[in-house]
Amino acid sequence: MSTANSAAPAGRNPLLTGAVLPTLLKLAAPNVMAMTTAVLVGIAETYYIGTLGTAPLAAMAVVFPFNMLTQMMSNGAMGGGVSSSVSRALGAGSIERAAESAAHAAVIGLVAGLVYSLLLLLFGPALYALLGARGDVLALATGYATVLFSGAWLIWLFSTLSSILRGTGNMAVPSATILITSFLQIVLGGALGLGLAGLPRLGMPGVAIGQLIAQAAGVAFLLWYLMGGRSRVRLRLAGVAYRRERFIDILRVGALACLSPVQSVLTVMIFTGLVARLGVEALAGYGIGQRLEFLLIPIAFGIGVAAVPMVGMAVGAGNIARARRVAWTAGAVSALNLGVVGAIVALSPTLWSRFFSDDPGVLREAASYLVWAGPAFGFFGFGLTLYFASQGAGKVLGPVLAATLRLMLVALVGTWLAGHGAPAAHYFALVGAAMFIYGLSTMAAVYFTPWGPQTSGAPRPRAA
Repeated sequence: MSTANSAAPAGRNPLLTGAVLPTLLKLAAPNVMAMTTAVLVGIAETYYIGTLGTAPLAAMAVVFPFNMLTQMMSNGAMGGGVSSSVSRALGAGSIERAAESAAHAAVIGLVAGLVYSLLLLLFGPALYALLGARGDVLALATGYATVLFSGAWLIWLFSTLSSILRGTGNMAVPSATILITSFLQIVLGGALGLGLAGLPRLGMPGVAIGQLIAQAAGVAFLLWYLMGGRSRVRLRLAGVAYRRERFIDILRVGALACLSPVQSVLTVMIFTGLVARLGVEALAGYGIGQRLEFLLIPIAFGIGVAAVPMVGMAVGAGNIARARRVAWTAGAVSALNLGVVGAIVALSPTLWSRFFSDDPGVLREAASYLVWAGPAFGFFGFGLTLYFASQGAGKVLGPVLAATLRLMLVALVGTWLAGHGAPAAHYFALVGAAMFIYGLSTMAAVYFTPWGPQTSGAPRPRAA
């Protein structure tokens, strides 16, 4: 067996024995950078489509939640289940079991992606109409989404292969691949959408084609890297005994975790619909504040994804005390980062909102949102990062139920506010309260959920 595929003794594995905070930060840095770049892709594509006119921009808005859901389910949810399975196997000292998990994960990613593509191709137009798309906007949204979601399986497979590598503790390669494919997506999407460099002007479908070409290139590279023995775990698809228990090991975490992004998107959709009733200024102000949330999520995501293999390997090695220390440390780091930003914008909202509008009414509503929601950003970051850490432990039910509580709070209290003619400030206070409760309930879920027998010693070396 090659050196790349040999199990490192537990005593020399920094994810099992290294100081928690420095190791976590080292793993998180490339993830945060890659996720931030992915956010910039969304900004670039919004700019491209905005130059095509108002109707294309509106069409993109109704497709965006489902595009975001694709990324969240494949990368953060099912991807967490994949990384968890691989890292727990490595923590137990079994390269063979980790390789089996990788093969089963690739099958899950491909099949789930094909099913996801089929569902959105069949039911997408009805969903866009449900969100208010009509006439030209609905036609543009359907055309754009048909191209985009016909290749959703590529996005799922790209996320799955990246998650296999993250499960081994390798954050650099998937992050570098995301950076390169993001740059490629920006260039190709702009060139094909706007007809640059002598290429045909394909409009919105051209932007979607650019994304799919970039994702296909990323998939090809990751397959080459994983199947060529360059990773600690080598991916083999042929000659593998596919077993029910290996699929279950991934799906019991990943499939359950997929409920959380669905709940997050539903929460955003419900709240957007409620605020839209209050007028354009309130909706625009909410949109400015929400945009800041989307820019902060990659920080919590990057730290949380880094925690997955550290927690998973510690659990696999039987060192539950270290696994919990990693989880709480990661949550605290996210809370500190997001909390500082939240405090700044709560104290001085115009530092952020003036980038997007000079309208006094919009600035007033945006300031109201940031004053109420900003102080809760830290709790939101803590909860989101603990959700990922729980995936590493294979115990994700509690954080998913915390997201359910947040969804129910927004839906029930928001409906009550709408029935009583409440002003926008009351809705924005609800956002802050929901984040606060989500963070606290996730902390409680992690604290009270047993991850295994408590030990405090060094991980037990096991035979590879």
